[in-house]
Amino acid sequence: MVSIKNIALLTILMVSNLLSQNSDKIKVNQLGYITNGPKEAVIVSPQSLTFYITSEVTAETLYTGALGSERIWSYSNETVRIADFSSFKSEGKYFLVSPPSYKSHSFEIKKNPFYAPGKASLKGYYYQRASTALTIPFAYVWFRQAGHLDTAVIIHASAASDNRPENSKISSPKGWYDAGDYNKYIVNSGISMFTLLSAYETFPEYYDTLNLNIPESINQLPDILDEVKWNLDWMLTMQDPEDGGVYHKLTNANFDGYVMPHNANTPRYVVQKSTAATLNFAAVTAQASRIFAKFNNLYPGYSIQLLEASKKAWGWAKENSDIYYNQTLINMLTDPDINTGEYGDSNVNDEFNWAACELYITTKADSFIASRINYLPIQLNIPSWQSVNTLGFISLSVNKNNLTSIIDTAIIVSRILTLANSLVSNQTNSAYRVAMGQSNNDFVWGSNSVAANQGVILLNAYLLRNDIKYYNAALANADYLLGRNGTGYSFLTGYGSKRAMKPHHRVSQADGLTEPVPGLLVGGPNPGQQDNCAGYPSNLPALSYLDDVCSYASNEIAINWNAPAVYLFLGLEAVSPYKLTNNSESYLEPNKFQLYQNYPNPFNPETNIQWELGTGGHVSLIIYDLLGNEVTRLVDENKPAGSYNVKFSTSSTKSTALTSGVYFYRLQVDNNVTVRKMILLR
Repeated sequence: MVSIKNIALLTILMVSNLLSQNSDKIKVNQLGYITNGPKEAVIVSPQSLTFYITSEVTAETLYTGALGSERIWSYSNETVRIADFSSFKSEGKYFLVSPPSYKSHSFEIKKNPFYAPGKASLKGYYYQRASTALTIPFAYVWFRQAGHLDTAVIIHASAASDNRPENSKISSPKGWYDAGDYNKYIVNSGISMFTLLSAYETFPEYYDTLNLNIPESINQLPDILDEVKWNLDWMLTMQDPEDGGVYHKLTNANFDGYVMPHNANTPRYVVQKSTAATLNFAAVTAQASRIFAKFNNLYPGYSIQLLEASKKAWGWAKENSDIYYNQTLINMLTDPDINTGEYGDSNVNDEFNWAACELYITTKADSFIASRINYLPIQLNIPSWQSVNTLGFISLSVNKNNLTSIIDTAIIVSRILTLANSLVSNQTNSAYRVAMGQSNNDFVWGSNSVAANQGVILLNAYLLRNDIKYYNAALANADYLLGRNGTGYSFLTGYGSKRAMKPHHRVSQADGLTEPVPGLLVGGPNPGQQDNCAGYPSNLPALSYLDDVCSYASNEIAINWNAPAVYLFLGLEAVSPYKLTNNSESYLEPNKFQLYQNYPNPFNPETNIQWELGTGGHVSLIIYDLLGNEVTRLVDENKPAGSYNVKFSTSSTKSTALTSGVYFYRLQVDNNVTVRKMILLR
């Protein structure tokens, strides 16, 4: 006889199973929502006009809401309604339920939902490093042997010159593998490096204390710049010191198979110098020069070296303004044939504009920008590797208070805001409530980078006008990347309940692990389906995605896709207006306190920590090690307004066993917190 208890249990299990089978009917940000921020999900063809938020732990219903009006999203041909639960602010783990049978993937409500995916996206570059072993303390289970030392790279016939004849060799180590393959491309490094450098230039205080657990985390350079420098050092080797021209790429003749880097041993070549590559190089090195100038004590002369390299590249490009990379033509004229990614670009006006902007900002010399003023665009677009005009405008905007009179900053601001306003309008009117999907042209090869770069523009607009509509639109695109999209996938490897598991990425396919390398943004929906793989679920723009290694058209990874994801996710954390009212650790109440410095840093044997209280309050000052263990508590008491200086000696209690490395101090006044990094050198 079946008991009532067993029948009830069986019923619960059947309903739970039914709900889980319909999880794809509800599209949520699977990483989570900001406690005090907007929270929206998309429900496809709901059978009820009511939805519930239930606890993942207790299954208790904690919130009931009404769905929005019915809309059709043409890109997926779905009839949908929006579930808005912004007023629900209890932190925890939840499901969204649409009765009778729809249940979402799990998600969190928390203060900093974009911190983990943002940090992972940035560390994704460490996993893409060439010419070095990735070791267990930093790479965890994704450790691997060194591949592609690139210390004896062959000069291809297309790149031969008097000082570097065909088949001679150069050393060109470091850099990042560009995508799912093992080659290194200057053009695609251009926009990738710009975006990461711009993230630092825009949010320096945030990145100064962001620890990625990479080998360089023990030095005084912010980890984002340590990672940038790995690729920057490689880029410098790609410039011909004789004339300043830059080789287009460092590559095998053909793509490698699915083998680990150390097993990929075919000859490597640098190929033809190109105008596009040289201008990308000139722009990046000029931008990097002004950013690394403040770290001259750590890398003496590096900033000057970068600027000189930039000027030399600029000179070569002006004298060779139409040297385009045409792989078909090269293969007709030289051997061996090169059959890897082309990154060809026969219109370099935008590259000239961008490089001119960066050189002008760094040098303050009007001559760089004067020749390009009449070529600057009236209308901006979402940046991509082949369209970089907008990058120069972003840099001009970020540095608008330090420009000469030759630039009308009002025009710069106006053009960025015009582009941002069009994105906000689309987000407001979208059935999915995302800026992504202004037209079918958004759903291209690497469509996820379109969504992320839209977020970059929107965050820049927010910084210009402090209007929350821009922040919210950027936030919605972050939701899109993490699950609130037509496919229901989180497009970031390692993150989300339903996430990309089979990226077109050689390491992830060859390392024998089920879980791919984490923190890599896959390309996303692409109705072009250029890979001709079987199994695409749809030809519709927003649904044309296949989580399979075969699908390089929708499921490859690339450094220029990860970069705007880093900017978007961590930018949302760095400037969140919702954390001000939530007493989060990221932002402080105005005038509550001001942290001045800790010195010396590196410290040995002691350091001074100075701060000033605008108003009194309970103060705690705690030192932590890299793993978050408390080393010592220096202050834990009420303090009146005033200036303070506390000395931390490595010989103090609990500190005698400290070894060289990275430490952090956490200064808290009431509910306001800041954290800074300290370096100990024994």
